[in-house]
Amino acid sequence: MSSAPETPGETRMEGTALPRWVAVLFVVAFVLLAYLVYATVSERHMIRSNSSAADRKAQALAAELEKTNSRIADLTGQLDVTSQKLELSQDELARARGLAQTIKKQQERSDLQLRQQIGQVQADTASKLGEVATQLTGTQSDVAANKADLAATKGRLQSTIGDMGVQSGLIARNHDEVEELKRLGERDIFEFSLGKTKKPQHVGPIQLRFRKLDQKHYRYTMNVVADDKSIEKKDKTIGEPVQFYLRGARMPYEIVVFEITKDQAKGYLSAPKSATTPGKPGN
Repeated sequence: MSSAPETPGETRMEGTALPRWVAVLFVVAFVLLAYLVYATVSERHMIRSNSSAADRKAQALAAELEKTNSRIADLTGQLDVTSQKLELSQDELARARGLAQTIKKQQERSDLQLRQQIGQVQADTASKLGEVATQLTGTQSDVAANKADLAATKGRLQSTIGDMGVQSGLIARNHDEVEELKRLGERDIFEFSLGKTKKPQHVGPIQLRFRKLDQKHYRYTMNVVADDKSIEKKDKTIGEPVQFYLRGARMPYEIVVFEITKDQAKGYLSAPKSATTPGKPGN
């Protein structure tokens, strides 16, 4: 069977028309290209945005890092200063401890010296107390001896009635006993050795003039000059207390002659210690 012959006009129409799938393919390709272009632009934009954000973050991190470095530097400086201060404090503490040890040793030496001095003082005090005790014992012995001596002296010396009828004090019979009277200190004693003279001679607070000396009978006569008056004491014997009063004296003055020679009389004047001014004379 044979087909119908084609006309020339139909043959040309088929040869020039594009297939439909080609157009579809072209549209798909265009859409895909547009998507790719969009995706590429979007990705670039996103990359740029991310890059800008990354740059900002990097700058912020750089700023924070700089701040951190600055803080670290400050802390490092403070740490160095603190370390130096700590070292200085440790040195000062070491010096203070050394000084404390030195002071402690000096104090211990001072305490030792003080204890030694106290011990020496105690020893010296004990020694001195012993010496004082010994001296006191000796003094007490001396006092006792003196008391015994004075008692013996008073026992040797005698007391009698004077020419005025007044009880006299102790009577000395020689120069040694006169010295014992002086040592007793109960009255003021003025020893004398006088001859016969025309003018009275001073004996203590008064004046005496011996007018007569009788060696054979141990008698004498004298004048006592006191208070601007002359009192005659006639025919007195050796060892007799010759008494008289002077102005202001409550106790009598006494003259005792214990030795007579041809031209001289030896004796003493005994005056009361309370006498100050001459009193009224008497016979």
